[in-house]
Amino acid sequence: MSPGVSSAKSPFDASLERVERVLCFTAHPDDIDFGAAGTIAAWTAAGVEVSYCIMTDGDAGGFDPVDRERIIELRAEEQKQAAALVGVSDIHYLHERDGYLEPTHGVIKQVVKLIREIRPDIVLTMHPERNWDRLQKSHPDHLAAGEAVTRAVYPAVENPFAYPELAEAGLDAYKLPWLWFISSPEDRENHFVDVSSQVDAKLEAIRIHASQHPDIDGMERVVRDLMLANGERARLPAGTSAEGFHVVSVNGSSTIAGF
Repeated sequence: MSPGVSSAKSPFDASLERVERVLCFTAHPDDIDFGAAGTIAAWTAAGVEVSYCIMTDGDAGGFDPVDRERIIELRAEEQKQAAALVGVSDIHYLHERDGYLEPTHGVIKQVVKLIREIRPDIVLTMHPERNWDRLQKSHPDHLAAGEAVTRAVYPAVENPFAYPELAEAGLDAYKLPWLWFISSPEDRENHFVDVSSQVDAKLEAIRIHASQHPDIDGMERVVRDLMLANGERARLPAGTSAEGFHVVSVNGSSTIAGF
């Protein structure tokens, strides 16, 4: 099942696609809640199994010098609580260093491994292209996460000869149907999900990451405004809140022999 969507450009038709499993890769704890917590809450409410993979521990985040020694533990607990609010309990970490994430073969192999294990209908990750209109969306770790996952999705996940030790361990190649990006440049966004019924859950999940937000009230106002602006760009009824994505079909009806 899939939540309702609106976009003339989107290749994804929620009325036709059956989504049972989604795997989300982000760079830091809290990235997924800003980018897609509303959509994830709608998915889990519809019975979709959603898993997270956080690629760094978020050890360079926060504002309080006193928290340095326990920041990793603190952020992991925040992410666990935030995920539970939107129906997610399966959380994986790659334990890369915050601020140092790169799309190396070591990282890509771990991404391939997890995708082959879970075999999702949708992989959701951060956009690998820099957003010059809102540079904060383009933290270097965000770009690296998007690039690593994109390289993993094609061709490595579906190539049985890529990282052959994975196949030898019983993790067979897998053709992923859909790749969804968050933190996308606006001109790349082609798919919008109406999350009006999930706004409170999304904001509650974001508020859990209190170590990252010195002005929680201000943050909430900005997020509300962004969701309303997304609804306007999607030409949804006035007052509709939406999350925007760049959706790419990886293996669909037009894919022939992997091309």
